[in-house]
Amino acid sequence: MSGFSFFARPASREARPPAKIKFHYQDPLVVDKLSSTFSQHLQELNPTGSRPVVVVAIGTDRSTGDSLGPLVGTKLAMHRPEGLYVYGTLDDPVHASNLAEKLDLINRSHVHPLIVAIDACLGQTDSVGSITLASGAVKPGAGVNKSLPPVGEVHFTGIVNVGGYMEYFVLQNTRLSIVMKMADGIATAVREGIQLARQEYLPRRELVPQTVQ
Repeated sequence: MSGFSFFARPASREARPPAKIKFHYQDPLVVDKLSSTFSQHLQELNPTGSRPVVVVAIGTDRSTGDSLGPLVGTKLAMHRPEGLYVYGTLDDPVHASNLAEKLDLINRSHVHPLIVAIDACLGQTDSVGSITLASGAVKPGAGVNKSLPPVGEVHFTGIVNVGGYMEYFVLQNTRLSIVMKMADGIATAVREGIQLARQEYLPRRELVPQTVQ
């Protein structure tokens, strides 16, 4: 029996993806830019296709600004690419109180998962509405002085409002319209990034050694 993973490919010497990119959600090319770079991260972090891709969308539906993660998780769960696992939705959010428990569940349920974290954050006035994609773990709760475990090997963050004072009040009074549009962009970028990675590997399918049993 032969097997092939959409993510399987020979080792590549292609340039590494940028460590961090940031674009405003109203940029007409924001999804193209984010999905292309996310695809590069997938190819670098999962070159053999042996790792399940797990999205951990952090936040709560009890706060408008902090609902970015659950909104993205819900959108991905509704139209989930094959092979993608999603934790953190409006119905079952991943937040400060259960984050450690959910991470433990993920590590028990999946072998060597590639975790993609998604979270809202606060920032400078001129950065509000920007979506960031960066390598490494996100540090949830940092903007509201909470000490939580870092999450992910690559992460998306959405700057939903201005930080620096009364963070909980600011998150509660964030415009839902902005959060929804940012969630649409991130969810689409994740789906399209996975599709781009698969398209990159398909032409090399015949070059991948097959396992015959």
